[in-house]
Amino acid sequence: MSKFTAEERIKIVLRYVYGNEPINEIAREVQVNAAIVSGWIRLYEHQGIEAFQKNYTSYSAQFKMDVLNFMNETGTSSIDTAAIFNISSPGMIRNWRLKLKQDGINALQPKKKGRLSMKKEIKKSGTKKDTSTAVEGAIEDTVEALQVKVKRLEMENAYLKKLNAFVQMQEKLQTKSKRK
Repeated sequence: MSKFTAEERIKIVLRYVYGNEPINEIAREVQVNAAIVSGWIRLYEHQGIEAFQKNYTSYSAQFKMDVLNFMNETGTSSIDTAAIFNISSPGMIRNWRLKLKQDGINALQPKKKGRLSMKKEIKKSGTKKDTSTAVEGAIEDTVEALQVKVKRLEMENAYLKKLNAFVQMQEKLQTKSKRK
């Protein structure tokens, strides 16, 4: 399946909306699954043309929970829910549901992108409440940073063990060749 631009998707949807062609025929002609065309049509019905404009966003845990609660209360499918809330992929909603089921609400928190920093500064403030919140955040960040550091050190340790074994094997070969 090739990628379609926003304009191409709109043209495909409008062929269905204003024409007399069935979804299957349109899908076959543009060489895409009929379910995808159907999803585009639902997006258009709920959001209009704006639904096809690329919008990269990070969803908050509260928003994710609201979407999942809406699905549970109304019984709508992930495809319809994605169209209603203008979420780029219904698969994303299914992933949220799976993460919530497996790991709880904390799994829905947006993840930081990029490398984790090894050092984290704690901003000092006058109030005890602000300090405790900053300390809690710093502890969480340090746990993640320490996990990354442990993994790196484990890999480094494994590499050094292999290197040591290689050096010992070479020394044995050299001593055998000197004896001959």
